[in-house]
Amino acid sequence: MAVIPLMIIPFILYNLAMFGALGSGGVGALDTSIFSLDMMSGATWSMSLGDLLLLVALFVLFFEIIKATRRRSAVMDHLLSMLLFVVFLVEFLLAPAAATHVFFLLMAICFIDVAAGFTISITSAGRDVSIGL
Repeated sequence: MAVIPLMIIPFILYNLAMFGALGSGGVGALDTSIFSLDMMSGATWSMSLGDLLLLVALFVLFFEIIKATRRRSAVMDHLLSMLLFVVFLVEFLLAPAAATHVFFLLMAICFIDVAAGFTISITSAGRDVSIGL
């Protein structure tokens, strides 16, 4: 369970939204307002479903980076994260419902997850090498 990339959560939620499980379905579902809040300035701040998906992805990215600092199953974790990024990229290029700014930002967050995972692993592996002189 620890090697499953957590970025699959926003990926699944996005696809559920496109199929209508989280609202009206289609690209219009991303603009569905979840809630709004009247600010002291008099302006109204509202959060849409797309904004919520991006927020979830940022929280998941935080936990993925923490997960990358552990040493267990690092190769499999990186492999599955890279595979998920490829799935994001293929869906972005081929599926019309994925051609949105929200999906592009989710894909960018997934890429940052992959790059950070490799960077953290390589950096920590370099420190583990000791030369017995």
